[in-house]
Amino acid sequence: MLPIERLEIIKQIALSEKKLYVSKLSEKFDVTEETIRRDLEKLEQQGLVTRSYGGAILNAQITNEDIPFYKRSKTEMEEKIYIASKAVEFIKEDSTIMADCSSTVLEVLKLIRDRSDVTVITNSVEVLSELNQSELNIISTGGGVKQRSLSLQGPITHCTIRKYSVDLAFVSCKGMDIKKGILDSNEEEAEIKNTMIKQASKVILLIDHSKYDKTSFVKLFDYENIDYIITDKAPREEWLKLLHSNNIEIIY
Repeated sequence: MLPIERLEIIKQIALSEKKLYVSKLSEKFDVTEETIRRDLEKLEQQGLVTRSYGGAILNAQITNEDIPFYKRSKTEMEEKIYIASKAVEFIKEDSTIMADCSSTVLEVLKLIRDRSDVTVITNSVEVLSELNQSELNIISTGGGVKQRSLSLQGPITHCTIRKYSVDLAFVSCKGMDIKKGILDSNEEEAEIKNTMIKQASKVILLIDHSKYDKTSFVKLFDYENIDYIITDKAPREEWLKLLHSNNIEIIY
């Protein structure tokens, strides 16, 4: 695990549990207590915590609303950060990327926030907020704001996406079913993701293990539209055979 990944997980623990213990974190991440103390020092410098004997305490003025990323679902965060660490290996020098509004894709972009050579086209309001001071070249698709998903949608969004041809499309989904294919919960967002993948040379689906054998409202796309799947655990054999038959490389 990269230090930046560990730090993101520690942030999450601080926000949920309010107090951090050096000994517990050292054991959890299998690193020295001195390494954890340095992590807590960084979080203190960011204003998130105040260090105390044996650990640190979340600052009283900090709430989830103060950090845009934590407005999103906090489920499976360790898995998402792991998936993101694998995904960044695809991002070569001068890469161009389509990025959907999922929290997993946001984690990918956070890991490359200092890459001034990378251009990202996204409909994610959260990416625009969280990474507006990053070195990334970020192009907003424009469109109407969908508050529930913190995404931009509508005709303008599709029109902007179609202007660009990119190297990679990073997308996520709400579920995958052996027979029904790759599924999502919102029809408008599914249409935007479809537009994105048509503009990309390589399509990379980012999913944690909970998405397998899970149905959802609308068909997103077929397996043949995907080049790679990055996940946190190997799926069962039936899935491996299906993905192999569709020439999808799975990475975990």
